[in-house]
Amino acid sequence: MQLGSLSRVNLRDVWTHEATDFTPWLASSNNLAVMSDAVGLDLELVSQEEFIGPYRADIICKDRLSGQTVLVENQLEKTDHLHLGQIITYAAGIQAKTVIWVASRFTDEHRAALDWLNEITDEDHEFFGLEIELWRIGESPPAPKFNVISSPNEWSRSVKEAISSSKSHGPRQALYLRYWQAFHLYQKEQNPPIKAPKPYPQQWLTFSAGRTAFSFETIVSWEQKISVRLYVVCNNPSPKAVFRYFHKRKEEIEAAMGYVLEWTEMPAKKGVGIGLTRHDCDIEDESRWPEYVKWHAQTLKKLDDVFRPMIKSLPVDQLQML
Repeated sequence: MQLGSLSRVNLRDVWTHEATDFTPWLASSNNLAVMSDAVGLDLELVSQEEFIGPYRADIICKDRLSGQTVLVENQLEKTDHLHLGQIITYAAGIQAKTVIWVASRFTDEHRAALDWLNEITDEDHEFFGLEIELWRIGESPPAPKFNVISSPNEWSRSVKEAISSSKSHGPRQALYLRYWQAFHLYQKEQNPPIKAPKPYPQQWLTFSAGRTAFSFETIVSWEQKISVRLYVVCNNPSPKAVFRYFHKRKEEIEAAMGYVLEWTEMPAKKGVGIGLTRHDCDIEDESRWPEYVKWHAQTLKKLDDVFRPMIKSLPVDQLQML
């Protein structure tokens, strides 16, 4: 078999101008998805060249997994002090919890600066440094590659958060946090890795379902049960209309899932839920956590596989009349 050879492409051969070429390319949905995979987030574009006082931030996104604001600052050259100051200024201006700095090359000093910011800030703040490269095989079109140069130290932060949670919230919240840490680790070890939000000391984790106000949730309960559900709280169309639309396809959906689902319209609340519950699950019995974690992960993936395509293709105009 004849193999091709990789050759590196100069960034300026593809993007002549940073603001008019590189930033719009990076902000496109396909390329945000590539960058999302590199940092373990699920980025959705909010705006480009957003004014913050007299300055303009390159890209502002939302992480669908956490709902948090994400600042993306990019440059075609190696990192410099100007852009380091910009990421701090812009992040403060928009109250961004996550910052992604993209450059062709990181100096040791600027990588150390991001490492230091990750070390001194709390677990709610994250700083990523990404180097972007372009490669081609023979005469193929150039392909981008993101290399993570700096990222939060999740292990040390998880330990600190567990200690903090135990002190400030009590043993029950600390137990939730440890369970979701085990779940998060299981998801990362899958091939390919499955994105999971950062663990928190609470009963649930929320995952993007590919559309604003639609989410998947994994839940643990002190009442001997664990659950996974699709949760809908959209405004247009209404959650009740979405529920009725899905319920009309109940047989088709449950056949695809392989389970009889729980359909919860929640008349007294705005949202609606569709999911599955497993009973006789003692969350205090940590020896059974691998069993629970696997069930959560597999059921979540099945729910995602079945509902995500339907959510993306919702006939919104028709649903407004339901």
